[in-house]
Amino acid sequence: MHTIVFEYGYLTHSKDAESLGASRISTRAFNYLKEVSLSAEESDLYKCLSLTKRYGVELIQVKNYVGVLFTPTGEHIEVLPKVGRKAESEERAIENSRQMLLMMLAHLGSFRYISAHQASIANKKMPLLEVFIHQFLQSVNKLIKRGLKSDYVTQQDNLSYQKGKLLIGHQLKHNLVNRHKFYVQYDEYLVNRPANRLIATALQKVAQYTRMSSNQKLLRELQFAFIDVPSSKSVAQDINAVRLDRGMSDYHAPLDWAKLILAGFSPLSMKGDSNALSLLFPMEAVFESYVASILSKQIGNQAQLLTQARSKYLVTHQNKNKFLLKPDLLIKKSSKPFIVLDTKWKLIDVTEHNYGISQSDMYQMFAYGHKYLEGKGELYLIYPGHDGFRDPIEHSFDFAGGLKLWVVPFDISLEGKSRVKWPKAAEIRSL
Repeated sequence: MHTIVFEYGYLTHSKDAESLGASRISTRAFNYLKEVSLSAEESDLYKCLSLTKRYGVELIQVKNYVGVLFTPTGEHIEVLPKVGRKAESEERAIENSRQMLLMMLAHLGSFRYISAHQASIANKKMPLLEVFIHQFLQSVNKLIKRGLKSDYVTQQDNLSYQKGKLLIGHQLKHNLVNRHKFYVQYDEYLVNRPANRLIATALQKVAQYTRMSSNQKLLRELQFAFIDVPSSKSVAQDINAVRLDRGMSDYHAPLDWAKLILAGFSPLSMKGDSNALSLLFPMEAVFESYVASILSKQIGNQAQLLTQARSKYLVTHQNKNKFLLKPDLLIKKSSKPFIVLDTKWKLIDVTEHNYGISQSDMYQMFAYGHKYLEGKGELYLIYPGHDGFRDPIEHSFDFAGGLKLWVVPFDISLEGKSRVKWPKAAEIRSL
């Protein structure tokens, strides 16, 4: 069973799901997610879900994590970004949001092997889970076409002929009577090496999850190619034993996928007693990484873009720095910061009071401005662009002493035209 819900949407097992504005899942799946989400000490899932009630009916609200939730019942729940949900039809909204997420994930450093523009994915409108499996299988398929790499593997065996090094102790133990046998240790050139074992084991694991016929067909073909490769007996040991030399560049993508899959499909794991899995991403981190990647291209070589500055603290206490200030982005033209920028994964509506900007965001930017810019210069709050926020707020928010804050949208374009939209009067336009 495959259920789709947008970020901050609701899940229920009630038959009145539609009137409650929620997506329906089975009672067993609901009870499982409820139990694990309340067990904060046992699982990270509490970060992603919260339990609430509406009209007396229990609901689970998904938070700002997107991706795929798995349950022991075999159901998977696809959580998509909220930005893409407005479209001419629900089907189109789902497709837009899914492609938008894949495009942004392609810029996430730890998940860089995503390809968001494969025509086959767009045409088949694959569920997100099948997209991830498809791309892992494609990376393995490419590897097989280039050829699996073999390596010398140390073997021990009781042979009818002598080969390699005779193991005297084993020989006396096993062949005192059978003197025509030789207990030996030797090296053999085999595909049974750590990298291949990890990929073979990951292929076995995704076989439990894929339901799409095209993925199942390709998976069977790939498993046949790994027929001489045994499963990994210790994933951790094999990961530590992997050595990718210059001749193994084709292994990078399939191995990164394999490690992710064998870790439980998990940038964020929700393994419980039933060993259910997740593939979830915090949207703040995804958005920040995507904005940084696009902005670095937008400003070019005219300035230096730094991510996650960590050099300033809010206060000192007993001669020790306290409360580290970490703006998402800094633009430098010389040794000192020139501009401070912070990304916020929030849908603000400029028709609301104070443009929908939270007071806490303002306080945060005020602190950044005084500590990183010494109270003078330009600050930027970057929010995702949407129908309620298409253009930058025309006038700056002015703090004392020449410190200005601009609030700007980031246009997310599926056509490859994503960009920050600057105000006409902003100094950054001169870059």
